[in-house]
Amino acid sequence: MNKPAVTHQIMDQFSHQAGQLLVGGKTLDQIATLLDKEVFYAYDKMVIQAQIEKFRAYVPHPIKLHFAIKANPLPALVHYVAPLVDGLDVASQKELLIALQSSMPAEEISFAGPAKGEQEIRAAIVAGVTLNIESELELERAVKAGQLLNLLPRIAFRVNPAFELKASGMKMAGGAKQFGIDEERLIEMLPELDYSEIDFQGFHIFCGSQNLKPEALTEAHTQTFALAEKLVGLCPVPVKSINLGGGFGIPYFAGERRLDLSPIGENLKSLLGGTPIDLDTTELVMELGRYLVAEAGVYACKVTDIKPSRGQTFVMTNGGLHHHLSNSGNFGQVIRKNYPVAIGNKLDQDASVQVNVAGPLCTPLDSLADRVWLPQTEVGDWFVVYQSGAYGATASPQDFLGHPHVAEILL
Repeated sequence: MNKPAVTHQIMDQFSHQAGQLLVGGKTLDQIATLLDKEVFYAYDKMVIQAQIEKFRAYVPHPIKLHFAIKANPLPALVHYVAPLVDGLDVASQKELLIALQSSMPAEEISFAGPAKGEQEIRAAIVAGVTLNIESELELERAVKAGQLLNLLPRIAFRVNPAFELKASGMKMAGGAKQFGIDEERLIEMLPELDYSEIDFQGFHIFCGSQNLKPEALTEAHTQTFALAEKLVGLCPVPVKSINLGGGFGIPYFAGERRLDLSPIGENLKSLLGGTPIDLDTTELVMELGRYLVAEAGVYACKVTDIKPSRGQTFVMTNGGLHHHLSNSGNFGQVIRKNYPVAIGNKLDQDASVQVNVAGPLCTPLDSLADRVWLPQTEVGDWFVVYQSGAYGATASPQDFLGHPHVAEILL
């Protein structure tokens, strides 16, 4: 059998020694000893730091960087990232509490997400974070809650633009959406608002996620700046902050390559040079989650069996979709595609055998890799899934069929 001509991006963000993958300077066996677990996520601090530094190198000042906790809310990771970025974004009360207990000041934390509960709104107001308002009723509830608490709610409006982020993994703007207030309706609202009832911050314009096409992102940024300028012009009070969204993707599948930030940075530099927005008084923010942490994580599990079946070989493991739903293809993929994978203790050996990799769950959906080329694999080897630092443990049904939960560690 011939190997496919189209391959994955080389996973060179981690070091290795004598064929052993190293995460945070530790082998998988050493991490297993630390955790007393043989199935885990491990995240490398230095890879996260490198991604943040890459952003800073290409995206011009004065655009600030916020981390979207939903990508990976592990408290140790959030506490590590907080001093390296300019703000945090949360999407639930639990994430809010994690953010508040980091080093990040409350005024640099925002709370986004549709259908916020009234308790969540009250908690956000008490905390002093910015509420990204997603509907007119949500605004009414925030104003009423602020009056009852005798606190002025910090408010930004999430906008549903008329345009979309083309070629994004998930489109969150353009057309009818559950996210934000439609651009045309917000234009009607802004001159009519009673700004004395709120501590008005500005706007959140988030169009989509997981985009690897610089031309799509530059087009979206150009349209976002134009919309922001229009909204600022309609506001009778100062606009303190504009969240320009994010959408930067990372390569998961064969044929995908890492996002080139150079044209994105050049376009942003041009937009900053021509904008009428007063950058001395209005803060510009980009909000990224997956881009900052996904490449820093691996999911590792043990090979427990090698079984032949009608001409194919199945490598069986103690890990599966209950720990890593997105890798199984059940987190938005229409047709399942393989993440980049490896045998973590045989990185110095050629991938010479084509196998399927599956977990312990009683469902054919529990697939970790289909017809993938690996070195000759044995029981006891480490099977590793790269690009696993975002939307992993907390995005997976860990109680499904009652198997043990996965461990996590930041090194």
